[in-house]
Amino acid sequence: MVKNLKRYKKQLVKEGKTDDEYSLDFYPTTHNLPSDYSLFVEEFKKNPGSVWIMKPISKAQGKGIFLFTKLAQISQWKNDFRWKPDSPQADPYVVQKYILRPFLIGGKKFDLRIYVLVTSYSPLTVYLYREGFARFTHHRYSTNIDDITNSFMHLTNVAVQKTSMAYDDKLGGKWDLRSLKIYLMTRYGQEEVSAAFTGVQDLILKSLQSVAKVIINDKHC
Repeated sequence: MVKNLKRYKKQLVKEGKTDDEYSLDFYPTTHNLPSDYSLFVEEFKKNPGSVWIMKPISKAQGKGIFLFTKLAQISQWKNDFRWKPDSPQADPYVVQKYILRPFLIGGKKFDLRIYVLVTSYSPLTVYLYREGFARFTHHRYSTNIDDITNSFMHLTNVAVQKTSMAYDDKLGGKWDLRSLKIYLMTRYGQEEVSAAFTGVQDLILKSLQSVAKVIINDKHC
């Protein structure tokens, strides 16, 4: 996805579309590894003390994700044979600057699981499913550097949270979107919440626009 977003951003700049309407600045500094490793190291050294997150591209359920603050902490990963660019088994990762101050509810991190149906990319035709849900962690968030290895605090994946001692099988760790919106409106008002979810829709649309050319030219799609 990040490759397509960066490519699309260059396309917009080339077309002179640089207004806020076309802004793609909705994701943190991101690099694909191993191909962008040198660029990542350069960026890393410019921001000493920053927290970064590593995510394997081809895995799910939070597997293989970890946070780090020093290059030495990824040395074992870097030296693994799967990382080597010339290896047919190279294991691609995405590395992102970690968002240290996320929006919290009850002191806990959450993410949104929202579904869309794309029936055409030319013209782009998208349907947004009204239902969806938010996934919560079961441990309160902390910016303490000693807590960066606590997956229960940083990762919302259900597969991760279910192994926490704090997990409640009956309550689970999800809110449906309606409940989430009601809660947010009681705290911040309808106007703020509507604006936030309009922003989410805009993010979805721009993400789809960034991959449209690739999908259209893919003979398998």
